[in-house]
Amino acid sequence: MKQHILNTFTLSAAACMMLAGCATQRDGKTVTSSPHPCVLTTDSAGNALLDVDFHVPAHYVSKRSRIVITPQLMNGDTVVGQCRPVALYSPIYNKKTERLKVLYNYTDTLEGRITRLKRTSQPTDIPYTETVSMPAGVDSARIVAVVSTDGCGECSGIDTIEVGRILPPVFELDLAWIEPIFKVHPKVVEGKGEARLQFVINKHDINLSMGNNRAELDSMVAKLEPVLSDSLATLTSLSIFGMASADGPLSFNTPLALNRANAARQWLIDRLDIKPAVQKVIITGSRPEGWQPVLDAMTADHHPDADKVSDIMSRYARENDDVAERFIRRLACWKDIREKYLQKDRKVEYYYTYTLRSFTRDDEMLRMYKVRPDAFNVDELLHVAALAPNDEERIKVYQYIRERFPESAIAANNLAVLYLRKDMKKEAEQCVMDWESRSYNANLEKMAAERLRKAAKELKNGKKWRSR
Repeated sequence: MKQHILNTFTLSAAACMMLAGCATQRDGKTVTSSPHPCVLTTDSAGNALLDVDFHVPAHYVSKRSRIVITPQLMNGDTVVGQCRPVALYSPIYNKKTERLKVLYNYTDTLEGRITRLKRTSQPTDIPYTETVSMPAGVDSARIVAVVSTDGCGECSGIDTIEVGRILPPVFELDLAWIEPIFKVHPKVVEGKGEARLQFVINKHDINLSMGNNRAELDSMVAKLEPVLSDSLATLTSLSIFGMASADGPLSFNTPLALNRANAARQWLIDRLDIKPAVQKVIITGSRPEGWQPVLDAMTADHHPDADKVSDIMSRYARENDDVAERFIRRLACWKDIREKYLQKDRKVEYYYTYTLRSFTRDDEMLRMYKVRPDAFNVDELLHVAALAPNDEERIKVYQYIRERFPESAIAANNLAVLYLRKDMKKEAEQCVMDWESRSYNANLEKMAAERLRKAAKELKNGKKWRSR
């Protein structure tokens, strides 16, 4: 009996010692899944097939550790089901387990569900297929995956990722037709862009032969010309901002940037033959470019002094660029910055808005829909669908609405109803799931924003970070 206890203790101790190792620092990396989000529907028995790939980034697992990924079903904040786990073993961790099997007849409970890494420096995909059963009384659930490691015997959960949703089968839903109420709303469209232009030092005249100036300005024309030439569109604003260089006095660079914005404005007026009445809505301004582009370039280049520039920018964030420049020029790397990282071109940003003509008469809507459906907003398109002579034509209109405005719940609902009328259950199911997927993403964004607002409030009140 004593010998048996001794052998058991020796095996346990050896296993703990041989498998010792810790999860790597992940530097903000996280495991992801695809398709994402994965939206499943249950069958009549309450089962659904979960078929996803988990993507593990490079250097996520240390050379002596492993991770275990366990999908779970969540109803609200409550775990209502747990699925089969899968694991990813690092090379050294795998060798240790194999040695334990030989020396101590060790049994790995995850055998058959292990992906073995050759190199931790490469990203890895783990395919996962499992039939998931919904618990009795639960109609829908979130699917999350808990990523954990026990290589050191002390670590536990390190990541929890959202995988998707499980929904009831669509043919069990009682969908009813929704008759939209048509209202006329102003159709305001916003756009923006930028051009990176090169100028002679301390000059503002546009030279098409310098750098990539011609292509950059042609890109501006490609965005604005369709608006100005569209008989249904009216340009309401166009703001052009020149960017002041970080290098040199701000008092000199700011008016220089404004003059360059004015030069871009005049070039557009001449090129597009913009009428005086429209020219009135085109305004110019200037903005400091700051040292951020320089820092970004140094960081991308892994320059050893990038942290010093970042520290100066943080320390003098409330001052103008001249203050930061005074200290950046004192760095030993200033020659590198001047020669390699100061931008050769100057960014010109532009923002524009325009309105599209609204359609109010039924005959006008039907006529214009045939030639300019892109000029309709969602309310106008829903009304066009209501004017369609039969279900086949309504389906075509609703399909177009789903392409243009996938967030429209009325369009998704009515299209699913039309599919069900024709016994096209798979198409109806896909329609509902596609809308649910987008709605789910929108809800996640709202949840993340709310959490960030709460965290910011707590930080302002002096609370410390805590992880879950």
